[in-house]
Amino acid sequence: MSKSNRQMRLGAFLMQTGHHVAAWRHPDAQADAGSNFRHYVEIARLAEAAKFDAIFLADSSGIRSTDQGSLARSARSVFFEPLTLLSALAAVTERIGLIATVSTSFHEPYNVARKFASLDQISGGRAGWNLVTSSSRSEAQNFNYDDLPEHDTRYERAAEFHDIVLGLWDSWADDSFLRDKASGIYLDTDTLRVLDHRGPHFKVRGPLNVARSPQGRPVVVQAGASEAGRALAARTAEVIFVAHQTLEEAQTFYADIKGRLPAYGRDPDDVKIMPGIFPVIGRTQAEAEEKFEALQSRIDPVVGVSLLATVIGGIDLSGYDVDGPIPELPQTNGPKSRQHLVVELARRDKLTIRELYLRIAGARGHQQIVGTPQTIADQLQQWFEEGAADGFNIMPAWLPGGLADFVELVLPELRRRGLFRTEYEGTTLREHLGLARPARGALPAA
Repeated sequence: MSKSNRQMRLGAFLMQTGHHVAAWRHPDAQADAGSNFRHYVEIARLAEAAKFDAIFLADSSGIRSTDQGSLARSARSVFFEPLTLLSALAAVTERIGLIATVSTSFHEPYNVARKFASLDQISGGRAGWNLVTSSSRSEAQNFNYDDLPEHDTRYERAAEFHDIVLGLWDSWADDSFLRDKASGIYLDTDTLRVLDHRGPHFKVRGPLNVARSPQGRPVVVQAGASEAGRALAARTAEVIFVAHQTLEEAQTFYADIKGRLPAYGRDPDDVKIMPGIFPVIGRTQAEAEEKFEALQSRIDPVVGVSLLATVIGGIDLSGYDVDGPIPELPQTNGPKSRQHLVVELARRDKLTIRELYLRIAGARGHQQIVGTPQTIADQLQQWFEEGAADGFNIMPAWLPGGLADFVELVLPELRRRGLFRTEYEGTTLREHLGLARPARGALPAA
């Protein structure tokens, strides 16, 4: 049993055919998942029946790899715009949270505030915004740029963007809309707040033309682990999705973030840290390894090298021997924390380029566990109870089968140990996560 009554939070991180780069070639995978709405209905309902806190969708406003060889062999080139998809899923689910990624680099605060406020109204208080800064040149080239703005500039913009969105979400009070037919008074204008923001990156007057969120505000999620990302997260995030390779790395990050919170008037419970976990599950260890190797054997080397190049910041590796070591890499303007994590993994374990892309083909730098329900539950419990995580973002290897395996085999083991709910306690995403409903106007400290 668990050492306390504290229970872990679980997100279902959904990626088209699954997180393994060769998932689409699995015999039981939904190969057309990126264009198949019924596929997402099925897995969203599966996650909701299992009482997951939320489903989570990553996003990129562009195709990351333009290499023709890789593009022809990968199922990552088409996927639904996440807010459109989650709005549709809100109508066919009732309780599960709905978290979408939208970048601050190539969008405008008013549009983002309005879309998430609308999703929160449509879903009855289940919306979450994964705030990211874009990290690929291919996205920049779809928005009038030749390349990405500098890393620090992206985070400065993101901080201002966040504060504007929160200010817009507080345009109205909970009781602003009287809708009194007898008096003819529709709304109490005394409760209206006009933001009138003017800053280095944005000028936004407001107010928002969507009523206050059923849960006060949509939940704010972040995924950055660089120093700039940690500073922004400590001030603004309510959930952090992060990648770690070892318990020690996870504990260090957890302590660092929790230790920064008091400077912003925040308590440790105000932020839930949820590392990504890529599980491949078998009733025996041999069965789990057989499942994993069946996926690994389907990796095309062209796709593997392209995936690795993307993860380390878009650096071209095509001219290097795949059976040689990873070269010294130049500083890039891309995802710094993930590049550092993957390069450190290669150096520590003395991996060749081929060995490295095979190592990250499923988890992309997140923790990978191939084992039985008991061994997977053991690791989740250890991380949860030893100061490394408040919960986990589960990354199924292929869909729908990888998620079904976790629900059927691992969740009963976690419940037997008292680590995960058997029923939802509330109706909103905040209630699922154990986050307080924010008071209007309680913006994070600058």
